[in-house]
Amino acid sequence: MTTLINRIWTAFSPPQPAKKDDALKFGVLGAATIAPLALIIPAKSHPEVIIQAVAARDRRKAEAFAKSNGIPEVKGSYQEIIDDPNIDCVYIPLVNNLHFEWAARAVRAGKHVLLEKPSASNSTEAEILFNLPELSAPHGPVLLEAFHNRFHPSWAFFKSLVKPADVVHVTSHFMLPWWTNSKNDIFFNYNLSGGNIMAVGTYNLAATRLLFDAEPEECIDCDTKAYTDGVHAKCDYEFKARFRFPNGGIGEASSTLRGGTMYRAAYVTVTTKGIVVPDDTLPASQEKRRSQELTISDLIHGGFWHRIDVTSTFKICDRETGTVIKKWVEKESHKAYTFEEAGMANLPGEDYWLSYRHQLEQFVNKIRGRETQHWVTAEDSLVQARMIDMAYEKSGLGLRPTSSFR
Repeated sequence: MTTLINRIWTAFSPPQPAKKDDALKFGVLGAATIAPLALIIPAKSHPEVIIQAVAARDRRKAEAFAKSNGIPEVKGSYQEIIDDPNIDCVYIPLVNNLHFEWAARAVRAGKHVLLEKPSASNSTEAEILFNLPELSAPHGPVLLEAFHNRFHPSWAFFKSLVKPADVVHVTSHFMLPWWTNSKNDIFFNYNLSGGNIMAVGTYNLAATRLLFDAEPEECIDCDTKAYTDGVHAKCDYEFKARFRFPNGGIGEASSTLRGGTMYRAAYVTVTTKGIVVPDDTLPASQEKRRSQELTISDLIHGGFWHRIDVTSTFKICDRETGTVIKKWVEKESHKAYTFEEAGMANLPGEDYWLSYRHQLEQFVNKIRGRETQHWVTAEDSLVQARMIDMAYEKSGLGLRPTSSFR
């Protein structure tokens, strides 16, 4: 428990090295509640990152946000941040329907962009955004959809245990208790591209897709519970979807924002087919087979806490008849708060680094032209947007509105 408390304490009060003379200066669009956790606190321990400015629709809110987070400048508008030659990077944690427009504006202005997920309201917007010519220009800006959890050692380790060709089924689930949100929250506003699949379901869809290492061929079904009145209409607060993947495997993703009173950490369970495992101790007439069920608990915020459970079922079978001669089960659990614990000792990081800090490390590396050990590519983000569209089309709720901005 002491280690847990110390790790989390240090994550929020990290060592603060001196900033380098050429540190990247960030501007934040919007005084979003996620910004301190996602960028401002991680930036404290990064010697090459300075949070320079913030802008919000309400200047007084921006001023209060700047004061409480030690941000030296307050700008009068989002555009002022983008137009400022002193700003190198833009962080965009705005409501979903503004992601596409302001990311495109920033990229066209030559700014590097850390963009909260989902990257756009639908795949039409994503196709335009990730194919902007500035992104493919030599020394052009870097654009990253901020799937922070994918940068943490726990996810890297979990993926290393899974061979996509052997996966037959993936189940991914996330819930937030009913008391953590209300109908009037922005992610239940259709005009703002709201909906549960957009808000947290995007994590579930991405995990399912990544473990199959493929784009789904079809959304088989998508059952939702959604509001029906006013701006809330067509906004799902609960969903369960099934996808068919190219190898015939099935991925199930579900989440609810109106769950029970007690929080349950997001989890993903992978089921693999039986494979033959070499065993030189067996006679030539027999073979060993293994199937597995692997689960990662707390998919999203593994830096706070997580657990990886692996259940392996072994069978000794007759090669000719397939008759099971012997069967047994082995169970093991793992944790990986560092890449060393994940078996990747040469990668950077401290045990107190949350996924956001790992993400920032790679974002800066990409900008600097260094090797990035983990990344979310443009194609990855495009496939993700198409998968979200698949779910909404199958649900009958329809796609989220497309911006008129071009």
